[in-house]
Amino acid sequence: MKILIVQDYLRSGGTERQSVFMASAFAKAGHEVTLLTFRPRGVLELDDEQQPFAFRSLQSFDTRLDWFAPGLLSTAAEAAPDLVLCMGRMANCYAGFIQARLPRAAVICTMRTGKLLPWLFVRSLRLCRHIIANSHVAKRVIHEDHDIPAHKITVIHNPVLGFTDESAARNLALRRYHGANPSTVVLLNVAMFRPEKNQRELIELCARLPGYLDWQLWLAGDGPARKKCEQLAHALGLGGRIKFLGYQPEPVPLYLAADVALLASQSESLSNFLIEAQLHGLPAVAYDIVGVGECFVPDKSGILIKNKDQAPFVAALDRLIREPALRKRFADHGRRHASANFVPERQVQAHLNLFRELTKG
Repeated sequence: MKILIVQDYLRSGGTERQSVFMASAFAKAGHEVTLLTFRPRGVLELDDEQQPFAFRSLQSFDTRLDWFAPGLLSTAAEAAPDLVLCMGRMANCYAGFIQARLPRAAVICTMRTGKLLPWLFVRSLRLCRHIIANSHVAKRVIHEDHDIPAHKITVIHNPVLGFTDESAARNLALRRYHGANPSTVVLLNVAMFRPEKNQRELIELCARLPGYLDWQLWLAGDGPARKKCEQLAHALGLGGRIKFLGYQPEPVPLYLAADVALLASQSESLSNFLIEAQLHGLPAVAYDIVGVGECFVPDKSGILIKNKDQAPFVAALDRLIREPALRKRFADHGRRHASANFVPERQVQAHLNLFRELTKG
């Protein structure tokens, strides 16, 4: 099968990491795969000699325009794929045009966002051959809000990426490096610094915790909202407790060093960060938006909070910081839940099974 994966840019987000992972997994399964981006490269590194798939970008130099896709339709036609998988908002906006240009190919849209959908995205949902949603709530949104037939939508959860059984020594070394004592409860969030990811509110929530509690908040990522978050932490007198770790190409050591995963994002469909954190034994405290409640089991491996209800969020943090036995119980259940529902092999096979159904005959 010839598979074309379309992505605007290989920035550091979860969708981009999933694009690279799936391109590699599909190619290793024996399929001819091309990963096509609008902008050249990005922070996600590709090894042209080692990667099992072809990589191509449309812009001859980086215009920094995510939507600019010169020659997309002619390039797609030249590739003559059996199936086109569109990843990310910009690629999905073009999916309807790709389907019209390649009527024999199965063009698949993906619903992986909690943001409002642009008109062109919705148009593509109607025109494409099929849709993959990464949560059941996302499927319901597409079906009910945009009147897309339910039979046209398949739910496939994101696979967990980057699981490694690291040693406890590295865990403790990283904690010591950032000044965390053995008793310090490390709260973690891994995400790009964009307004919708809402790290600002995490800082505000932590500022409401009792001053005598021993905690740190680690914020891993980079982006346009970081500077204002740093200024807020300083203004609130939390400079010693909040660590801005920058972009982390491999976040596994952070999962192994932390104690609790926090999410206040307003733009998730299914959070890669939360499912990876669950597999590494981190209880979750998160606002209930779109598919976040499918990332963990509320009251068994984490605490799901009504969106923007800050008092219960702070109370949940306070409880988990004070109760190590509860963190341990949540951690054990989270590992089992993530291992059963988000393992890469199962999710890759689910994609390939769907691809075969859509391209047969």
